[in-house]
Amino acid sequence: MKILFSVLDNLLRISERLGFIEIEKVVMDSRKVNKGDIFFAINNGNNYIDQVLKDGASIVIADRYLGEDKRVFKVESSVKFMQDLAREYRKALGLKVIAITGSNGKTTTKDMIYSVLSKKYITKKTEGNYNNHIGLPYTILQLTEKDQVVVLEMGMSGFNEIDLLSSIAKPDIGVITNIGDSHLEFLKTRENVFKAKTELLNYISSENLYIVGDDLYLKNLLGNKIGFDKENNFVIERFNDSNDGMNFYIDNEEYSLNLNGKHNALNAGMAVAIGKRFGLAYEEIKSGLKNLELTPMRFQKIETEKVIYINDAYNASPISMEFSLNTFDKLYNNLKKILVLGDMLELGEKEIEFHQEVIKKALNIKSDKIYLYGERMKKAYDLLEKNDKIRCFDNKGEIINLIDGEKEKVAVLLKGSRGMKLEEIIR
Repeated sequence: MKILFSVLDNLLRISERLGFIEIEKVVMDSRKVNKGDIFFAINNGNNYIDQVLKDGASIVIADRYLGEDKRVFKVESSVKFMQDLAREYRKALGLKVIAITGSNGKTTTKDMIYSVLSKKYITKKTEGNYNNHIGLPYTILQLTEKDQVVVLEMGMSGFNEIDLLSSIAKPDIGVITNIGDSHLEFLKTRENVFKAKTELLNYISSENLYIVGDDLYLKNLLGNKIGFDKENNFVIERFNDSNDGMNFYIDNEEYSLNLNGKHNALNAGMAVAIGKRFGLAYEEIKSGLKNLELTPMRFQKIETEKVIYINDAYNASPISMEFSLNTFDKLYNNLKKILVLGDMLELGEKEIEFHQEVIKKALNIKSDKIYLYGERMKKAYDLLEKNDKIRCFDNKGEIINLIDGEKEKVAVLLKGSRGMKLEEIIR
């Protein structure tokens, strides 16, 4: 990582103190430090500086250090320095950056675009949930001179966060999936969510912007539009969903995925459009989608002898709940079906009203039982007319026992916010 050392040297004059140093990788977790690594001491990481030096760290960036080891470079803020370093490193790398934001579908869209572009280019992507003011610069600092494309996910909870991330990533291509009700606890209205997400537009021209043209808030933006509406630049047609996955057409070319839901067809359509933008042939794009490996807990199918779990429990908002319920409604109707719905978090003052709407929606799809988990779901149900299909729980063990006790094979949808950890129900 000679380019990274050069950028770092320009900022800290490392060579004047230590000479030229071979850098292996950048690390934030003190337990993962090996010889030749740069360690960023962030927050409590400052407590492990002596240990990482013993483990062979070449350089430590710290903001709370009282020792005299010349390998430790003290800065005002380790996080801000990481951001500044990533910003300069990104400029020095000769690669293309694709930035993805939106209320729902960011991770799935990222995985799809990565899978497609990897058919032709050396491509990296945001791993896990490293999509914030620390995770994004850290992801950039993992890149090497060999990488040709990186697909970065950008999360946020308030104003100016997308602006900060964009200023670091300097994206060549921007993607906005949709505008929903996530983070209303902080932003209050969808209009404010739209304003926060579209801070990306300060860094992207309209010809380099890709958006879902069916979205009420995005449809009036200038850009490359993907969707089911005929006015879009990339129109999804002949969509078909089944227990085995989906298939659809764009420009009379067929694509298939081992995944379900119209919302995921929109995500896949985004990958098709960007694949074409990067010059991939139809067969390359088709193969990239067909062999897709998704980040876990995104409508993930896990089948045992007695249960088909649909694990969509990574996160939840009113829109993503609706997407999941609409999709599950059309699947596994030859089996007994159970909905396990957990609380949606960070929805602000209207949270109980949002939960009521989800429960009403759940009652209108094909299912045999509805299990509600969490205090918000219970409060919402207490205000509605009672239904024999619905039961409320504050203990996941009871839900597990009921599923285990089913006499016939069942299909179970798990959907709730990350904090509810509904995946713990899977046996």
